Amino acid sequence: MVKITPKKIGRALYDVFIPVAPVDDPLSKAEVEYVQSENSTKNQEKKTGISTEATHQSRVDELGQEYEQMAKGYVHRNLTSRHLQLIAISGTIGVALFVNVSSTLAKCGPLSLVLSCMLWCTPIFAVTVSCAEMVCYLPIPSPFVRLAERCVDDAFSFMTGWNFWVLESTLIPWEISLFDALIHYWRNDYSAAIVYACLMAGFFLINVATVRYYGEVEFYLGMGKIFLAIGLMVFVFITMVGGNPQHDVYGFRYWKTPMAEYIHTGALGRFQGFLAGCISYSFLVAGPEYVSMAAGEVRNPRKVLPSAYKSVFYRLTIFFIGGAFAMGTCCSYKDPLLAHALGTGAPGAGSSAYTIAMGNMGIKVLPHIVNVVLLTSSFSAGNSSTYCSSRTLYGLALEGKAPRIFRYCNKDGVPIYAVLLTLCWGFIAFLNLSKSSDVVFTWIVNLVTASQMINFCSILITHTLPYMGWWSSYV
Repeated sequence: MVKITPKKIGRALYDVFIPVAPVDDPLSKAEVEYVQSENSTKNQEKKTGISTEATHQSRVDELGQEYEQMAKGYVHRNLTSRHLQLIAISGTIGVALFVNVSSTLAKCGPLSLVLSCMLWCTPIFAVTVSCAEMVCYLPIPSPFVRLAERCVDDAFSFMTGWNFWVLESTLIPWEISLFDALIHYWRNDYSAAIVYACLMAGFFLINVATVRYYGEVEFYLGMGKIFLAIGLMVFVFITMVGGNPQHDVYGFRYWKTPMAEYIHTGALGRFQGFLAGCISYSFLVAGPEYVSMAAGEVRNPRKVLPSAYKSVFYRLTIFFIGGAFAMGTCCSYKDPLLAHALGTGAPGAGSSAYTIAMGNMGIKVLPHIVNVVLLTSSFSAGNSSTYCSSRTLYGLALEGKAPRIFRYCNKDGVPIYAVLLTLCWGFIAFLNLSKSSDVVFTWIVNLVTASQMINFCSILITHTLPYMGWWSSYV
């Protein structure tokens, strides 16, 4: 049995909150020498035809020790391939995919919902490919932010970094408030401040520990989100062919009027409904940012990152497009219960089209199970936003675009001061205790959407400009 003493507690707190002074040249020398050693070995083997694997491995071991020594005071590569794969697949799957899309369905109808999702996923594919090429080439902390300086200029990098930091930081209070709304599905006799404080404590404990624990938490929470998304699609398929308590083979009954009229009537109203779907998905669908932010802390990045970026394609096609198709199939956009739930602001899963469909079929247990998994999804999304935001601030500090104090890491390679400042955004959630908080959170949604558009444009410009050759001097 381990004996806990005040000295051990003090030492643990010291290791967490007191950073290790970083060296001036972070890892670059060891990384360059490693690449040069690898290239020289290959060239020598081509000339002589004799394998020099043993000599090369000895040099690699020496460089590995030098790399570990220089890594003190910087982030550590402790994420594994399985961590990154789940982060890539489930990174942006949150409560909005299962709940918020229901309000979009009511505005645009099932066909417009699927078409708007497909339309918006198309440019996200382009953003993913662009980001993947850059980050796999240089897997450094905050890669697409720091590469903006190398490929465009300092001012552009400054704008890109601070824009993405604000984007991820504003999602923290959003997810905290969403978590509380999910609990209201069952009861209201408690203070929301308790939930907010507990969530912020949870984000703090996970993000101040070594990044390996963050990877483990996201691995298991990500599996829960994937099981929920696939489970709901399987639920729709089984029930649409008659596998429900009422034995109702509803099939594609709700697709008879595929496009809803929104604001106006006729063709203009249907087009406006389609546009409403596109605007909604511009907030819901994110690209490769979560994978990119982990590039500086994953082992063997040039081998692991390409497969992680490829999995973003499956996430978009299966979960977002497939989820839109399933939601429009199981519930009518004109369902009076759905309209009532959205009009009264039913909390949690109560305003989800899936749970409305379950209620119409007389299924009583599944909505509660869905709401439980939604709680873990909300926690995972807030945790991921805390991680990405803190690493963005860390990358800005490394480039001299944020105060130097935010580049300091503790013994476990965590940028502790960047994490602490990022978590301060969570206090915005306490505004939800006021009755007039809806205005503030409408601003947050608009801010996130605008920042996300700017971020996608920044990634594409950073990727495209170096290919423009001598024209780049005139752009």
